[in-house]
Amino acid sequence: MVECRFVAENVAGKVISGSLTGDNYSDAKKKIQTMAERNQLKIRTIERKSTYLYTARKGKDKPIKGEQKAFNKQEVLEALTRLGFDKIQVNKKLIDISPAPPPQEIVTFVKISTELLEQKLTFGEIMNLLINDTQNKTLKETLKDINNELKKGTDSQAVFMRYQAVFGKFTAYMLGLASKSGNMTEIYKATAKFIERQLEFKKSLKSALISPFVTVFILFLAVLYYVGYIFPDTANLFVKFGIDLPPMTAATLKFSDWLQSNIFIILGVVFIPIIAFGRFAKTPKGKIVVDRFQMKMPIMGNLIHKTCIEVFCRVFYTLYSGSAESIEPIRIASEATGNTYFESRIKNVAIPLMIKRGTGITDAFKESGVFTETALSRFHSAEETGTLRNTALQLANYYENETVFKLKNIIELIQVIISMVIMVTMIALTVVSAETATVKPKTPGMGMITNFINGLPL
Repeated sequence: MVECRFVAENVAGKVISGSLTGDNYSDAKKKIQTMAERNQLKIRTIERKSTYLYTARKGKDKPIKGEQKAFNKQEVLEALTRLGFDKIQVNKKLIDISPAPPPQEIVTFVKISTELLEQKLTFGEIMNLLINDTQNKTLKETLKDINNELKKGTDSQAVFMRYQAVFGKFTAYMLGLASKSGNMTEIYKATAKFIERQLEFKKSLKSALISPFVTVFILFLAVLYYVGYIFPDTANLFVKFGIDLPPMTAATLKFSDWLQSNIFIILGVVFIPIIAFGRFAKTPKGKIVVDRFQMKMPIMGNLIHKTCIEVFCRVFYTLYSGSAESIEPIRIASEATGNTYFESRIKNVAIPLMIKRGTGITDAFKESGVFTETALSRFHSAEETGTLRNTALQLANYYENETVFKLKNIIELIQVIISMVIMVTMIALTVVSAETATVKPKTPGMGMITNFINGLPL
């Protein structure tokens, strides 16, 4: 996330300044230019907030070194001068890379904050404690910036959303909302639970899909290399001396010759669709198609679908406060699922029905087509009895228990299948190699001896 400050002039000649953030400098600059065109502003300057390294000292004291984020070098010089330093050297940091902290660091921050909130500490005290104890440099600097902004009275939601590249979009939204809500502890607790479940599901999904795919792909390349390049060197020696090959060895050599003759076509057939699909998956339409396929694919699709409903219900439970204010919780909950198709159906089907036609929650959810019959039945009963919030929590816990249990069984099954595939592949290679080892060349002179015994010409 990059922050840029602009200085502009309106049609009346008044100078206006402000700042915007973006995923990168180009994105932030584009946002500023769009804002300027919309408000008829003439941009004078755009400055990017960067990190500056400084060395400063007071009189004969020992010099101190540090770094400070600022929009320009002069800001750092003026800040150090106000602190009484008279010998100052400031240089812009050449390589200013701040990688996002690991998700575990974010979970730790949210969980500790939750525990301290339950102990009735103020949020300012909590931030000071965590700033001192946080080891991750990026998160530490982020918490410092947030704390300083909050002390100035800046809107908490705007402050946290500025650092969504560090926390994640949904987490930043929830933490910003918590700071100005009446149930801060509950929101922090729900956010911690959400992040933990998200990490747990991604880890399980990696074990169930990504790791097996990588294993099989590497095995495929190894077999391809063996059959295409290593095996022919041995088999062709026998062919060179006119030795008859056993059936499996001959078939493998024939397949190897075909691979070598068509290697570029094969690589194109394998990799071009993968690259094309990867590029398509990054487009807005592609994300919806891919996420819809994830929910429909065999075995894992059902678990991914139910996990989306679980996340939706858990977030909805946290934000929902009454039927009069249900639209915003539904919108945020759909975004929290991380599934573009699920989010699209809620935003483009369910919410418009509720706003334009006054359709009830259950009927709107049914029309979206992304909720199971179980979930719809429970929402219908809850809507009639006025217990939507509690029902959402019950559904979240129910689907969490179900998906965790089933996902564990699926992972074990997939690991067994992968082990079987590896075993069969290795056995096949071993059998072919063993058959090759049984090939015996004709002993020189053996043909003459046979002819002599049979009374034939030598």
